[in-house]
Amino acid sequence: MNKKSISEIAEQIESLGKSLPEPAKSSGKKQTPREDYVEAINQIFALFRLNYHNQYYSAYPDAEQVNQVKKLWLESLSKFPVRTLLQGAKSAIENSDYLPSLSRMKEQCLAQLSDSGLPDAHQAYLQACQAPSPKASQNWSHPIVYLAGRDTGWFMLANEPEAKAFKAFEQHYQKYLERVLQGEAFDVPALPAPESRAPAPLDKEVQLEFLAKLKTQTQL
Repeated sequence: MNKKSISEIAEQIESLGKSLPEPAKSSGKKQTPREDYVEAINQIFALFRLNYHNQYYSAYPDAEQVNQVKKLWLESLSKFPVRTLLQGAKSAIENSDYLPSLSRMKEQCLAQLSDSGLPDAHQAYLQACQAPSPKASQNWSHPIVYLAGRDTGWFMLANEPEAKAFKAFEQHYQKYLERVLQGEAFDVPALPAPESRAPAPLDKEVQLEFLAKLKTQTQL
């Protein structure tokens, strides 16, 4: 198989996008997010067909099977932004001579997240474990690393073995990650300002005693 350059693949994506029907736009309505993902999956499979011709038809010999696989990919990959899906497909084509599986495609999409400063779950776990206190004042690679650590519990991260602590951390981190992929933004909560308490008023008897001592000292 002759590998195509990134620019060629990008041109393929652009031309495929222009060639796909857009019934929603022709009626004056914007495409729904679901339609965007359907179009993206169609583009990705068209790219795979062009770049992995023999492998593609061997893996998907008939149209009905292709449609079933597309539905599975749509359900599994819709947590990623459309742009990430297309970039992941380009990366898969550029870096492998073999038709990507769904698992491989997920890996490629996750790899694209590094551009957003998002570490993978284990890197995030290590960062959370190693962060000194106060946690909220540290320089986190991304706010969700702190939030996942907070939700897991700093005590657990510091005291439980990795086999147990990482599993709990990963569950929280993945939930935040999916929300980030849907466009939600997060911040590390600011540290609370130190409380400035006014001194409590002295008891009346204490005040009188203090005045008596003051008179004795000043001989008034």
